[in-house]
Amino acid sequence: MSALLKDVESIHPSLWRGAQLARAYGKTVDTGYAALSSELPGGGWPVGALVELLVQQPGVGEMRLLKPALEKVSRRPIALLQPPHVPNALAFSFLGLPLEKLMQVRATSTADALWSAEQILRAGSCGALIAWQQHIRAEALRRLHLAAQATETLLFLVRPLASAQDASPATLRLGVRAADEGIVIDVLKRRGPTRTETLSIALQPSPILLSPYGRIRRRSPAQVIAGGVPSEVVA
Repeated sequence: MSALLKDVESIHPSLWRGAQLARAYGKTVDTGYAALSSELPGGGWPVGALVELLVQQPGVGEMRLLKPALEKVSRRPIALLQPPHVPNALAFSFLGLPLEKLMQVRATSTADALWSAEQILRAGSCGALIAWQQHIRAEALRRLHLAAQATETLLFLVRPLASAQDASPATLRLGVRAADEGIVIDVLKRRGPTRTETLSIALQPSPILLSPYGRIRRRSPAQVIAGGVPSEVVA
């Protein structure tokens, strides 16, 4: 029995011992933060999986946290679905994210937003999809989780920190709170042992990435997602 337990990881890549981090059985993208990467299976953000960032408030630092990974996948567009404020073009440029690669998607309802997310994932044209949602049903979470698994896209769902008490099929769930010179992260769910200590992550100086006072914005011509939900490109 002890030999079987010792070799459990060789039975199937989705199995792991509870005292150890799971081996990644898919691609990952390095987070750019050694302390965080060392706590994640495969050493980075999982590709083709639902990742939840549960934030103290929108704009607390989630975009700066994702910046190193977004740079790595920015050969394809980065979709911002229902960002809480107008994306600030100058700030994104400061962080090294090409403006021509940023696509803002707005929908008139939660149902349309989730439908848009599924279409973006199925199209496979984006390197990453970051969606902000205040409320989302368990069924919709499962659909996003399944849709993500058939893609080569990073999928991040940004929700309120209070959502931590809700069940979720997400592969990875992180609580994100503001702190001096950056953020603190609670690893709420991962494939591996429970982590009770918080992680402190220093971030770049804080440009206003998502600002209610964003000044530079134009609509992109003829960019429409199937079903009539229009998209906008930040520029």
